[in-house]
Amino acid sequence: MELYQVRAFVIVARIGNVTKAAEALCVTQPAVTGQLKSLEQGLGVTLFHRSAGRLSLTRAGEVLLPKAEALLAAGNELGAAARQLHGELTGRIDFGLPSESADFLRLGELATRVHEALPLVELRTRNHSALELLDLVRAGTLAAGYYIGTHPPRDLPWQSLRSVVYRVAIPTRLVPAMQQGGWRTLAELPWVDGLADSHVHLLLRALFEPQGLMPRAAMQIQDTTGLAAYVRAGSGCALLREEVALRGAERDEWLVWGPARVEAALYLTTAAEGRQDPLAVALASMVRGVWER
Repeated sequence: MELYQVRAFVIVARIGNVTKAAEALCVTQPAVTGQLKSLEQGLGVTLFHRSAGRLSLTRAGEVLLPKAEALLAAGNELGAAARQLHGELTGRIDFGLPSESADFLRLGELATRVHEALPLVELRTRNHSALELLDLVRAGTLAAGYYIGTHPPRDLPWQSLRSVVYRVAIPTRLVPAMQQGGWRTLAELPWVDGLADSHVHLLLRALFEPQGLMPRAAMQIQDTTGLAAYVRAGSGCALLREEVALRGAERDEWLVWGPARVEAALYLTTAAEGRQDPLAVALASMVRGVWER
């Protein structure tokens, strides 16, 4: 039994999908499948039920999963203890980010704090869509990440950093169409949306689903930091953070539609094993310091 096989078991169990687990582990799908089979052969038990391409834990898998998670946590603790023997924390922190501006996420302040407090640690940021980011944190590929949603992430440690309100911005050229309209008219206008697993798309669904509607997406973009530019150019409506939306409306760049708002929050989420990792603990402390000011 090898530690990488145990990690593959834990990640597949958490994510529930071999393909996504392989992406999180940065290996091929056949490699993950082979690691699971080798582990099962070594343990002499079947860990997953396999049917129609779907995996679910067997009774043996359910019993062994907490022990496998504890084994991974012990491995992380061993590595952390070894680093502490050198007298200073060293290594790299992989930190996941949503597609929002660096100023809003206070990344400059965080990077400065990390550099000053942990001079031998490299902070590496990586942009991911909301659901992908959570999968990578679950897998331990990311030590931590910022997540924006209407609810905190499930089955992961999290801290709420601040509330975030999103408003509907309507391009000036489309305002006449909304003068006598309501939710259905709004949904039928062209929209600039994020990709299917992005926080912008998920928030847009949260806005329209209670009305029994889905907006007509004229565009889907990966980098949603530039949504305001699309609205300003008249490409379509979009969800913008309230401070951005109201500032643009004051400049007559677009109309903010009053009845529509989505209340969400910015969360720090960390890998479960990170509770024993001094690097992850130090990062969480610095994040709190940035947002508590």
